[in-house]
Amino acid sequence: MVKGKKICVVVPAYNEQKLITRVLSSAPPFVDQIIVVNDASTDNTQKIVKEFSEKNKKTSLLNNPKNKGVGAAIVSGYKEALKKKLDIVAVMAGDAQMDPGDLISLVRPIIEDKADYVKGNRLFTGEAWKRIPKVRYIGNAFLSLLTKIASGYWHVADSQCGYTAISRKGLTRLNMDKIYQKYGFPNDLLVQLNVANARVADVEVTPIYGIGEKSGIKLWVVIPKISWLLLRRFFWRLGAKYVIRDFHPLIFFYFMGIVLFFPGLILGLYETYQRVINGVNIPAATATLVALLIILGLQSLFFAMWFDMEYNKELNVNRDL
Repeated sequence: MVKGKKICVVVPAYNEQKLITRVLSSAPPFVDQIIVVNDASTDNTQKIVKEFSEKNKKTSLLNNPKNKGVGAAIVSGYKEALKKKLDIVAVMAGDAQMDPGDLISLVRPIIEDKADYVKGNRLFTGEAWKRIPKVRYIGNAFLSLLTKIASGYWHVADSQCGYTAISRKGLTRLNMDKIYQKYGFPNDLLVQLNVANARVADVEVTPIYGIGEKSGIKLWVVIPKISWLLLRRFFWRLGAKYVIRDFHPLIFFYFMGIVLFFPGLILGLYETYQRVINGVNIPAATATLVALLIILGLQSLFFAMWFDMEYNKELNVNRDL
């Protein structure tokens, strides 16, 4: 407990028998409860956690009957924390890649009522490039850019970092049964939080690698899936926030940007193909049309993004920390 706030840590775990004890035993003393969600592990994770919980009464174990994904495991932990009326719920992975010493930095903005949701950011310093595997770093950077656009939280980076904390109030604003249940969970969660006008902060955390963890993430599979998810959730957010709840002219700019830019890009690529492959000269009028469509489309998209950024700037609490 910190300043009267009961703090819980949810640990989603799937086949983490090697490192789960390290995670549980390293939890800071101010943590009131640890909820481990065993996502139908096929190793000894359940047995290890059960034995640990018998000695440490702060720790409890939930078992998903079948493997549902990391997002579903976290949601199970969130729901349990709400039942127990805990004030702040953090998430730490079961593979010991999250430094327990950073937990106080994550919960402090919520304790001080400056934020509803706090994300860890491993990219604040140059050390991240040295510590994080290069392919994962580049994939993370790409998804972080898409998440900024889709979620409206332009100040949030390192979208795939699962080291987070959320207030009880923030949890009650979410439709947890509608959040994506697999690796796109943190991205989709940010979209829901934005529609709920939740205040979000980014704080520096230390990336930990090379301790025996084994990632099951296949970037060539995950990136297309999350990109498609973010595209769908982007349009859902625009409709929910800027049409249904409070109409905003940025809708027109996004519409015009899409209508102008993408046809212009397709036409430009087609004419380029015709010129390079078939030797067909591009008429001046066509070249001018392509340039106008692309330029006007980009201008409209940039204006829409700027409007979105301005509209959501009050939800950016980094500047107040």
